[in-house]
Amino acid sequence: MSNSVLILNGPNLNMLGTREPEHYGQDTLSQIEDRCRKLGAELGWEIDFRQSNNEGELVTWVQEATHVHQAIILNAGAYTHTSIAIHDALKASGVSVIEVHLSNIFQREEFRHTSYISGLADGVICGFGGVGYELALRTLAVKK
Repeated sequence: MSNSVLILNGPNLNMLGTREPEHYGQDTLSQIEDRCRKLGAELGWEIDFRQSNNEGELVTWVQEATHVHQAIILNAGAYTHTSIAIHDALKASGVSVIEVHLSNIFQREEFRHTSYISGLADGVICGFGGVGYELALRTLAVKK
């Protein structure tokens, strides 16, 4: 297994930069990806960066990560609060997980305070915008 990190992004994150910038900031997903690839190279990580609006596709990618990636950085978007399927896939994978959210989910609507991922994650980073992904990569580098 290589020094590889799978960075998964859930529904609507392809709309970053235009969707509710007061919550999610001005960064596009492409800009976040570029910064992750640059930092990953500096830290010795190969970055596999993906986005899907489809829950089943995210589940499949988590399942495939088991024998390929050392860690997953996951921003499951709205699936954070609803997806037992993603929870079960993460649990079965045995891969280290860091949960990331651009906004501080605890300052938002009550339904966003529940995460099906947090209990399985090694850590949760929320409220720092796109920098949260970089914080997750730095955390993984320290744990390496």
